[in-house]
Amino acid sequence: MDLQTLWFILITVLFSGFFFFEGFDYGVGILLPFISKADQERRIVINAIGPVWDGNEVWLLTAGGAMFAAFPNWYATMFSGFYLALFLILVALIARGVAFEFRSKDDHSGWRRLWDWAIFFGSAIPALLFGVAFANIVRGMAIDARMNYVGTFFDLLNPYALLGGLVTLTLFILHGALFLEMKTDGALRERVQAVIRVAWIPVLVCVLGFLAFSAVQTDMFATVTVVKFVALAIAVVALLSVIAAIRVKRFGLGFIGTGVAIIATVALLFSTIFPRVMPSSLGAAFDLTIYNASSSQYTLQVMTVVALTLVPIVLAYQAWSYWIFRKRLTTQSKLEY
Repeated sequence: MDLQTLWFILITVLFSGFFFFEGFDYGVGILLPFISKADQERRIVINAIGPVWDGNEVWLLTAGGAMFAAFPNWYATMFSGFYLALFLILVALIARGVAFEFRSKDDHSGWRRLWDWAIFFGSAIPALLFGVAFANIVRGMAIDARMNYVGTFFDLLNPYALLGGLVTLTLFILHGALFLEMKTDGALRERVQAVIRVAWIPVLVCVLGFLAFSAVQTDMFATVTVVKFVALAIAVVALLSVIAAIRVKRFGLGFIGTGVAIIATVALLFSTIFPRVMPSSLGAAFDLTIYNASSSQYTLQVMTVVALTLVPIVLAYQAWSYWIFRKRLTTQSKLEY
């Protein structure tokens, strides 16, 4: 295995971690205005992710930084091609972060309602647009010989990409609801369970539609590799296990199932494009690959040493933080947000 392949795998792992952790984070934010009836319940919902939401976003920052350092041409083409979409995501994330901090600064109901909806939109917009972005990458974008995206913003809003956005949106809502079920109690928990009992239906419909559409719009099934087959099998089995777990009210197992399905789906998408990083719809000659988009060998060597040294420390710290804040939240809990 060369260093280009190694860093492609590491970036895949980072995006998998981001969608796993930030997925339930976004799901909780989307559900906030709808499942909590009183301010105390809304505070419980927010505090369920309060200690970890900003740490979860570090996965995205690390993935973007690794992409910039290991594959600068991939980073430049993708961020320029998705400029408007990423700008909308950035604005949404800023509003979301501010909302977490500002919401409890005033007791007025209008003030808190404003920031509750900021959390909703700040969660829903990225949940949708990240799916749109990755579906476009798998489908192929109009990239020319100079590695520039020459399409328009509206070219990115094609039916396949929008369906990909619905996949991430619905899956994150279910993932977040299952997380909330493990973190809440009483009437709030019962309403969350009611959401879970129906939330799996749009997930299943969107995923099946996306896989069928992928057979037409992409080369996902043109060649079958061991990695793609295993990733697809794990994703399908994980989704089926989620449905089974919900039916027998084993919601913790359901949360594990949605997490596994998310990770397997990311692995399937990345293995579909490999060794490309951004397929070009203008011709295979214009594809960005792990070789024509990568940094120098020396840069990759230095990055590898740094990653192997620091990443285990970061993972250990995040695991510790989740362990510390593992308990359910009730009306008697001390609430920060």
